[in-house]
Amino acid sequence: MKGRSPYRLTDHLKRMDFSRIHGWLKNSYWVSGISKKEVMRAIKNSSLVVGAFDRQGNQAGFLRVVSDKTRFAYLMDVFVDPAHRGKGLAKAMVRFVFKHPDFKTVKQWLLATRDAQNVYRPLGFKPLKHPKRWMARVRPWKAHS
Repeated sequence: MKGRSPYRLTDHLKRMDFSRIHGWLKNSYWVSGISKKEVMRAIKNSSLVVGAFDRQGNQAGFLRVVSDKTRFAYLMDVFVDPAHRGKGLAKAMVRFVFKHPDFKTVKQWLLATRDAQNVYRPLGFKPLKHPKRWMARVRPWKAHS
């Protein structure tokens, strides 16, 4: 996305196409079957949401951040519509977050991905330095209505 981008990035919640976001996420591998109510609740309780829009005003990408805006932030639900992939849009959205005034001082960023390590590696993400220090409590994912 060098030069003049065909996309506009925004963190204005009112611009988000919640139906489109729900459609993407309910078909994703990480929250398959998630209800629209759950998507709305997750977005409402996020520290930041970012949407990418094409020249026609259609939403082409989305991500959200959960954070204390000081020490820790977790990138979640990064999604680029298949018709817009391969154009650097996910990287542009992450860079937008890194430059956001509320997140400039965050020291530790985390994310989880099954297959997009090559997208995030150039942005400074690496495997955990001390994975044995990290623990997780994970309940099986089950969508609720």
